[in-house]
Amino acid sequence: MASSDRAVLYNRRGPIALVTLNRPRQFNAYNMAMRDELFGVLGAIHDDSEVRAMVLRGAGPAFSAGGDLAEFGMAPSPIVARWVRFRRDVWGTMRALPIPTIAALHGYTVGGGLEMALLCDFAIAADDTKICLPETGAGMIPGVAGTQTAPRRLGLGRALDLCITGRWIDAEEALLVGLVADVVPAAHLDRASLQLAREVGRLPRAHSAMLKLAVWGGLELPLRDGLDLERRLAKRLAMVADRAARSGHRPAARRR
Repeated sequence: MASSDRAVLYNRRGPIALVTLNRPRQFNAYNMAMRDELFGVLGAIHDDSEVRAMVLRGAGPAFSAGGDLAEFGMAPSPIVARWVRFRRDVWGTMRALPIPTIAALHGYTVGGGLEMALLCDFAIAADDTKICLPETGAGMIPGVAGTQTAPRRLGLGRALDLCITGRWIDAEEALLVGLVADVVPAAHLDRASLQLAREVGRLPRAHSAMLKLAVWGGLELPLRDGLDLERRLAKRLAMVADRAARSGHRPAARRR
């Protein structure tokens, strides 16, 4: 990962977007500069029809140590802070990306750093990963969607365990509870995450978007309504495929 004074680096490897949190000396603590740059990068990925998958990773010894405590309370007013957060909805933008997203975790993955990973569709952990949601001990709650994404990924009991106790878990326990899909040696993390991105990025973008909407959107609905959503999206996808066939265009996933 090339050094830079930017808080977020963005590169493309073919159809794969590589997004790197780039404050290694601060263990990639999330600050206002990172928020603004990440919001811009995610917007570019959303608008780029050639991108088929995204890998989110951290430079240096950690994925992310969460929010930068040095900036807490520095907003000119709570009203201004709330307005900026609404206008630059980084987490909503990440969640709404119409492509598969993968978090490549290593080292400290703490607080908001872990919550970023939970906003991604998949996570892979290096064997040196150390995970914690410490906000409760500081008189806060996980405020980067963690109270909502953790139970959806881990189940109610395990999410309450991590949120309330603030205890540390390692990569193997993260695999056991379903937080990550795989654990690999730290030296192989980039390769493993890119391989997964290429695999899930073979689908046409519209196909991935509808699959994500069916799964994530269905979680908010009663089963009957979720099944109706699934049927409607399947019908819509069939219509998209039919139009592509009539126009003589093969699905993007088969052009490579």
